[in-house]
Amino acid sequence: MYWYNIPRKNNPVLWLVYVSIYAMTSCDTPTIYWSETQLTFANQNHELDHNENFSPDDQWIVYDTRPNPAGIAQNSKIEKVHIASLKQEVIYQLAEATPYGPGVGAVSYHPFLPKVAFIHGLEPAIEKTPYAAHRRTGVIFDERLPASLHFMDSRDIFPPYTAGALRGGTHRHQWSADGDWIGFTYNDAVMVDLEAKTGQKHDLRTVGVSKRIGPKVTVKPDSFGENIQGEWFSAVVVSVVADPKPGSDEISKAYEDWWVGTKGYRKRDGSLQRARAFIGDLVSAEGNLLSEVFIVDIPEDIHVPGHGGPLEGTLTSMPAPPLGARVHRLTHTADKRYPGVSPSPRHWLSSSSDGSYISFLAKDDSGVVQVFLISPLGGVPIQATTHASDVQSMVRWHPEFPKFAYVCDNSLFLAEVSASGKVSAPVRITEKHPDAPFAHCWSRKGDMIAFNRYVGEGANRYIQVFVSTR
Repeated sequence: MYWYNIPRKNNPVLWLVYVSIYAMTSCDTPTIYWSETQLTFANQNHELDHNENFSPDDQWIVYDTRPNPAGIAQNSKIEKVHIASLKQEVIYQLAEATPYGPGVGAVSYHPFLPKVAFIHGLEPAIEKTPYAAHRRTGVIFDERLPASLHFMDSRDIFPPYTAGALRGGTHRHQWSADGDWIGFTYNDAVMVDLEAKTGQKHDLRTVGVSKRIGPKVTVKPDSFGENIQGEWFSAVVVSVVADPKPGSDEISKAYEDWWVGTKGYRKRDGSLQRARAFIGDLVSAEGNLLSEVFIVDIPEDIHVPGHGGPLEGTLTSMPAPPLGARVHRLTHTADKRYPGVSPSPRHWLSSSSDGSYISFLAKDDSGVVQVFLISPLGGVPIQATTHASDVQSMVRWHPEFPKFAYVCDNSLFLAEVSASGKVSAPVRITEKHPDAPFAHCWSRKGDMIAFNRYVGEGANRYIQVFVSTR
């Protein structure tokens, strides 16, 4: 009889005895299995997107049905599954899906309202103008109001450009905890065209934010359908350059970003600062590509132009950050045996709910990918794990407490950070499986973790949604 099948509340003493014995005899780390339930079974993919997939009341989990991880262009549906009944519902569906788009995907729930945000490709989606990183936008759908699709970010790609509107495509829209902001990554269509014309690098990914409460943005309609009238004010917050100066903090790509804390991080003067953490690519003094951890402070007034140029950009330059969007480099790893943030597995930075820690993956001195933590104020990173094999996922933090979940050895693990900054030994909470879990996400109350796993073989192999409950 396995210890995790013993009813804890009916026989707590025996339960603890078996837990202790199992923990002491385990070959690697303590093991406390949570119960596991498969929620979806249909012959289609059900892909979570490293975001907030639980509904505000923790009754539903939202996902898209893309045919493969890179197949948003071919996806036509946003769905959700009810955790208790396993009932599935379509939230939003395109009238038609083609190989060129428009495509929808990468959906996440509002923190406390029955609304979802997701990527929506642009029309017309044809061979000449297909779904692309610079041809997509963020939309918001209110489940209480059928047919209530709202464009979040405005788009204006014809000069003179419009402050508060963007000129390209936004991706992986992440709500702030108060629901008043959305962060995203961004590719600029004007720069894509400039790169095609000049043969020089101009299409550079960066990070932006949109604010629900801000100056009204008015975009002129165009005959091509490329411009979009959105409802939020948007701004790029990180400057990027094509050829960073070696040894400098100039960034060529800003990506895999995340809100820091539910209310920001606490600065040295005690005040709270709204911010986003991100990975930034730069060039070391030796001329090598190096990826490091950065943070950018987000000013409340993102409509005020900064010193780097106009918010709306020019014919030959990207939109510039607003005044007060200050970028700080947090890690300096060029002298390490294995420098930089690990590019594999692909992962997003993430933050503890109180904003004290930013998590990232990097190789230790043995060349094994581990979880590392760093303060938003900088300093020496903490190596949080010491596994013998690579950590396989990003870190997801509990919505309230300083504990985090991640994937290693094809299982979910939990670890916790004490008040003194010491990280506990990790605990394995799901059984090792031939297929690793991925895209895991905490419920709002922190008592469930949803994740994806492949199920089936050959042509009948699909991404399904599971939930583990403690």
